[in-house]
Amino acid sequence: MTLKIWSMKQDTCVHDLQAHSKEIYTIKWSPTGPGTQNPNMNLILASASFDSTVRLWDVDRGVCIHTLTKHTEPVYSVAFSPDGKFLASGSFDKCVHIWSTQSGQLVHSYKGTGGIFEVCWNSRGDKVGASASDGSVFVLDLRKL
Repeated sequence: MTLKIWSMKQDTCVHDLQAHSKEIYTIKWSPTGPGTQNPNMNLILASASFDSTVRLWDVDRGVCIHTLTKHTEPVYSVAFSPDGKFLASGSFDKCVHIWSTQSGQLVHSYKGTGGIFEVCWNSRGDKVGASASDGSVFVLDLRKL
């Protein structure tokens, strides 16, 4: 239920992030911050948990900036859009949600036919693919929503 951010130079724990109420299933770094193609946006860490939430963390300050709470079952997958402005999340509640990383607001939802195990953006950032527990795979074309 804890995320630890470590300094690779000092081999010390910089931030000990404790906010989830159940196990964290996966984490993803945003494609933003110094050294990326989106250097003017802050680096964000997303954590997905069995507590049905996704949390977005400000890595520099070590604080939770958004708690995304629309899922009703464990969240198995999160993926940032290539520009870092959106986050896709997939849950065993059969839903794929698209969120604004800046506001934390839900932008779009899609309900599939099985629990969502994986979500992934294409390189242009206009489509999200997902795989589900019933064997289905689908692609959301965000240009048509």
